[in-house]
Amino acid sequence: MKLKIEDVDNLCTGASFLGAGGGGDPYIGGLMVKQALADGARIDIVDPDIIDDDSLIIPTAMMGAPTVLLEKIPSGEEAIRALRAVETQLGRTADATMPTEVGGINSTIPLFVAAKLGIPVVDADGQGRAFPELQMETFAINGIKGTPLGISDEKGDVATVLTGDNHRMEKIARGITIRFGGTAYFANYPMSGADVKRTAVKHTLSLARSIGEIILMSRQRKMDPFEELETFLPTTSYSVARRIFEGKVVDVDRKTEGGFTLGNVTIRQHDRRSDCIISFQNENLVARSGEAVLAIVPDIIAVLDAETALPITNETLRYGQRVIVMAVGVPEVMRTPDALQQFGPSAFGLPDVFVPLS
Repeated sequence: MKLKIEDVDNLCTGASFLGAGGGGDPYIGGLMVKQALADGARIDIVDPDIIDDDSLIIPTAMMGAPTVLLEKIPSGEEAIRALRAVETQLGRTADATMPTEVGGINSTIPLFVAAKLGIPVVDADGQGRAFPELQMETFAINGIKGTPLGISDEKGDVATVLTGDNHRMEKIARGITIRFGGTAYFANYPMSGADVKRTAVKHTLSLARSIGEIILMSRQRKMDPFEELETFLPTTSYSVARRIFEGKVVDVDRKTEGGFTLGNVTIRQHDRRSDCIISFQNENLVARSGEAVLAIVPDIIAVLDAETALPITNETLRYGQRVIVMAVGVPEVMRTPDALQQFGPSAFGLPDVFVPLS
């Protein structure tokens, strides 16, 4: 699929939805991609099932606190420097890039890198949404080594991380990101085309584009975007989508700490009978109403504007917003015992047992 300028807004909106409140606002990355396309670049998004098994794929992405991203606008060269650092370690040039996560700005970083380097982007990722830590990848669950990792900032500083432990990779890279000012851009999990086919969540960029088209175009078609999403998503590998709460944002407790955006948002029903409290670490982790768990990680919890269905990221939550909370069941590859150990409730210190949406 050749990406067109008119596709970018749809893809960004869908990526924000899949970001589960985190992943960084893709608006900035979308502008970068649009400019690259306007300047004559070509961006090809390729099906993971048809890439050569022996090709080299190097994912690219941003890490850090999304709140900091609002103040530190990337040039795009940061991720390219990170990819070059990985290529130097491997002694080989990347044949393609891809997202590490499809949610938020990390859907757009690989598109910009691809535009600048003239390589394709694989229509897949390692999370099927957004997660806050680097080891929380289907790649890692299936034995892909995360390093060499290249990481760069807006000043041109570059570091390379070499370790055989993906959890250790996260801790080292997070420390570097904090020293870089709270955000950084990286490349990691270099793998073959065969490994992509074996370990990735497939066709997620295409999914993001379709979700965005539903949200942005449904009003023109005089359709309810929430109903359309609830109908469409179960036709994909995402098993279920449903509204779990509706009300007004009455409190936002948010802080930036340790390279993450942490906090809670309280949403009150219009009749004031009950509240929904969503806890987040960059991304939404659990939604509760009283003692009841409405949805929990790894399933997606998205806060959407009640009128437009546009996703609201956690760094842009504000008192008084009228919202609908939608939960989406993730693909089976993200619900296996190994996956839940890597990015289920216990990975975030939550006491709850994962109960999938139904």
